[in-house]
Amino acid sequence: MQVHHSGFYQWLHKPLSDRKKADNKLTGLIKQYWLESGCHYGYRNIHLDLKEAGIDCGRDRVLRLMQDAQIKALRGYDRPKGLYGGSVHHLVPNRLDRQFDVTAPNQWWVSDMTYIKTEQGFLFLTIVMDLFSRMIVGWSMSANMGEEAMLSAITHAYYRRRPESVVNLHSDQGSQYTSKACKKLLSSLNMEASMSRRGNCWDNAVAESFFSNLKKEKVRRRPYKTLEEARTQMFHYIEMFYNPKRRHTYHGRISPAEFERRYFENLKSVE
Repeated sequence: MQVHHSGFYQWLHKPLSDRKKADNKLTGLIKQYWLESGCHYGYRNIHLDLKEAGIDCGRDRVLRLMQDAQIKALRGYDRPKGLYGGSVHHLVPNRLDRQFDVTAPNQWWVSDMTYIKTEQGFLFLTIVMDLFSRMIVGWSMSANMGEEAMLSAITHAYYRRRPESVVNLHSDQGSQYTSKACKKLLSSLNMEASMSRRGNCWDNAVAESFFSNLKKEKVRRRPYKTLEEARTQMFHYIEMFYNPKRRHTYHGRISPAEFERRYFENLKSVE
């Protein structure tokens, strides 16, 4: 390159520019927020975290620094292909009918179950979500697929929220939700059932989406040795990250807890 040795070494030891120093400092903060998100957040959400922390920077700059540091959000799983009609339940109709936009808390809850693989066997996680804020209002974990976990999750949600009027609960047609024990519990808690068509995951798409994100952010590439380790991580994800912190595109990239807080603040201001 026809560069003199002395000139090369002078360039090599030249102090970093102020811009480069600022970029290095910002990259460190980006890594911090990325790790705190469980390595899930992309540049848009990390930019919002930085903005909320009072750090002035552009979104494009965050993207450039993340690309330079090879920081990127973990990819999820492919969506299931195809649409399936399925049959309706002969006693419980699909009253939700994919109307996932709800105007107030405790009107519509959805529930579903998934499994987490560990070296000791499967951990089954049942959740109850409020469609209004997408907050997980009840959950339960068990080493088997029995109805006890489902009953516990619904009971947990009810006494956590203490709704003052009828709550609609949408689920699939799994045996846990069609059992006599479930019907009896819903009746005692002043709740009305709604069920997806058989074999149609899209009828309960919001709950399915939550499980997809959970597995992407907390299960994928993270083998759990024991059931207890998986329990701890699921608790941490729901109560310490998802509800209070995880930015949700449905809410305009704020957390479920923040979405509800703003809702109740607006109610007070109107009164």
